[in-house]
Amino acid sequence: MGVEYKDYYQVLGVERGATQDTIAKAFRKLARKYHPDLNQGDKEAEAKFKEINEAYEVLKDEEKRKLYDQLGPNWQHGQQFSGQGGGYDFSNFQGNVHGFGGSGFSDFFEMLFGQRGGQGGATFTTNFDGMHFGADQFGAFGGKGKRTPRARRGQDVEAQIRLSLEDAYRGGKKTITLQSPIDGQNKTLDVAIPAGIKSGARIRLAGQGMPGSSGGPTGDLLLKVEYFDHPLFKIEDGTTVVYDLPLAPWEAALGAKVRVPTLDGNVDMTVAPGSSSGKKLRIRNKGMGTGKNKGDQIVRLMIRVPETVSAEEKELWEQLAQKSTFNPRA
Repeated sequence: MGVEYKDYYQVLGVERGATQDTIAKAFRKLARKYHPDLNQGDKEAEAKFKEINEAYEVLKDEEKRKLYDQLGPNWQHGQQFSGQGGGYDFSNFQGNVHGFGGSGFSDFFEMLFGQRGGQGGATFTTNFDGMHFGADQFGAFGGKGKRTPRARRGQDVEAQIRLSLEDAYRGGKKTITLQSPIDGQNKTLDVAIPAGIKSGARIRLAGQGMPGSSGGPTGDLLLKVEYFDHPLFKIEDGTTVVYDLPLAPWEAALGAKVRVPTLDGNVDMTVAPGSSSGKKLRIRNKGMGTGKNKGDQIVRLMIRVPETVSAEEKELWEQLAQKSTFNPRA
């Protein structure tokens, strides 16, 4: 019996050149609409849900999508594999790929991608003119009896969590409200923030993603951390906190003891006499990160002068200018 070609782009309602973000948005929209939990007893919705999951399984993965695009509607004849020796090596194929018999995927999907097997990953050679598959690595093709749907883990869902630098530095519990990817309703969660967590890191909340199918486990929710802008501090190299310390000219020239803010409270710092603007001082272990990977805080000295001065102050500045032998451009 022939196997029907499936247009995964048409299934998700996207153009063939669609970006990964567009594909993901289309999948989430359709998944909410056809999810079995929201369509109890509706066999058509269940079939549609499986179909869009299959399409997303391929199009979200760059390697699978590339192979799918190469084969196209003429996949059975191998017309786009000329000059390749009639074979294709899947040994480096990544992802959750299910095999023949009870996977929940269509025959088209299974005949294209097979399953991963063995410790070194699945490798098979195909002759698309004769549709020959290596049965020694994938078991018998087809089979008798009714196919039982295999339990499949639900998709992971990624969202963004924005933190102040203080919250990221200290860590602790934080309550957030997110929109559910299934029904669009708001969902409140308690999140444990690790102290010193860096921007770009992900916090995994087990079991808070998309529900599995056929009794499979629920996926996870991955919260990607980003920082709010801070009025005093900037982050460099992921862990280094940078603070610009304003100084009066006489403080820089004569030296001073000043109070400097950090994410862990204020500290007193001594500025040596003759310090120039731009000089950097270091406060150990006041940056992001933990343990031996904890960063420092860098304090940059920034000399400031008054925008307006009184007549007496102007006279004193003029006296200093006449008596000083300092030439900053020498």
